[in-house]
Amino acid sequence: MTICFLIVACQSFSPRTAILLDGETIKTLSTSRNVPSEILAEAGIIAAPADRVLVNGIEQGLGDEITTSGNVQIQLRRAVNVILVTPQGQQTIHTSALTVGDVLTENGIAVGINDEVTPPLTAPVTDTLTISFSPAQSLTITSGNAVFNIRTTARTVGEALAEAGIPLVGLDTSFPAENEALPSDEQIRVVRVTESISVELESIPFKTEETEAADLAFGEQEVLQAGVNGTAMVRTRIRYEDGVEVSRTQEEKTILTEPVSQIVASGSKIVLSQVGGEAPYQYWYATQMYASWYSPCNSGTNGCSYGTASGAKAGFGIVAVDYSIYSYLGGMRVYIPGYGLATIGDTGGGPIIESAFGVQRTQWIDLGYDDNAVGGLSGWVTVYFLEPAPAEIPYFFK
Repeated sequence: MTICFLIVACQSFSPRTAILLDGETIKTLSTSRNVPSEILAEAGIIAAPADRVLVNGIEQGLGDEITTSGNVQIQLRRAVNVILVTPQGQQTIHTSALTVGDVLTENGIAVGINDEVTPPLTAPVTDTLTISFSPAQSLTITSGNAVFNIRTTARTVGEALAEAGIPLVGLDTSFPAENEALPSDEQIRVVRVTESISVELESIPFKTEETEAADLAFGEQEVLQAGVNGTAMVRTRIRYEDGVEVSRTQEEKTILTEPVSQIVASGSKIVLSQVGGEAPYQYWYATQMYASWYSPCNSGTNGCSYGTASGAKAGFGIVAVDYSIYSYLGGMRVYIPGYGLATIGDTGGGPIIESAFGVQRTQWIDLGYDDNAVGGLSGWVTVYFLEPAPAEIPYFFK
């Protein structure tokens, strides 16, 4: 048994035919060697450490024994330089890998289903080939109450939203904006925006124009043309974000019908009328005025003052008006129910009237009394301006 073993161990392999492929070079030789590197060397082909061989189409180590019997085909795969571009930068790799996928695997890059590789993983490796690898980025997209988690190789927010089936429509917006790069915090918020238009009709008040009528009694008015309100259409744009109203913007009004001015004629004809009752007087104008009272020793001065603007003695029958209108009314006779007949013969008033009584100074009259017979009539009274009428009606009566 020992002799038999020695005979077998010393026996050499029978020669075999080997077809050698080295790029465009093809060689055939008969060899009894069984290791690819030795067979190649026997044919004068030297393999570099980074090269690899395929024996009958199956990758095998250069120094490993061929386990199959019979003729063989040995293809030498020479290492080439490829450029690998990743988010970390660019590098040149010397490799004899067969495909793009093999290059990435050899360099510890695991390719996920959403990662982007150019050329495809199955593309053959050639010299100076550029391989680009872009790993997918994780994103959280919030739209209303819905949250979506995706992985994407999109370049912009808009591309990522479209890829996720959440495109922006109409007035929709996103944060960051759709044309911006993917955010470093991996968060995208989508805001669904809608708008509605509210239409309302608004009344436009008419204006009143005044004119004089020579044939109409002074103090009377007549409507020559009735005023009509116009109509405007008001459009309000209402904006909603995710179903919640966030703003209202009123657009320019559209006038549907213009207002029609009201024209009122005020009489300028002096017509005398009877005061009535037991007062035997005729008046040309009557109006409401706010009355206060005074007497020589109750005039707001220290001591007693009997002088007046007209020179008449202060007391009953002398009434005062504001400084600004005395030049129009001085010397005019008036009749005041509850007071009697009087003459406008003094001045007073001023801005204090407006602050003290809350009336315009042209509506104020101060009733004079004697110190021994103070009646003290005050408040709103009717003042009849008696004949004769002035040649020109004072501006403050118009």
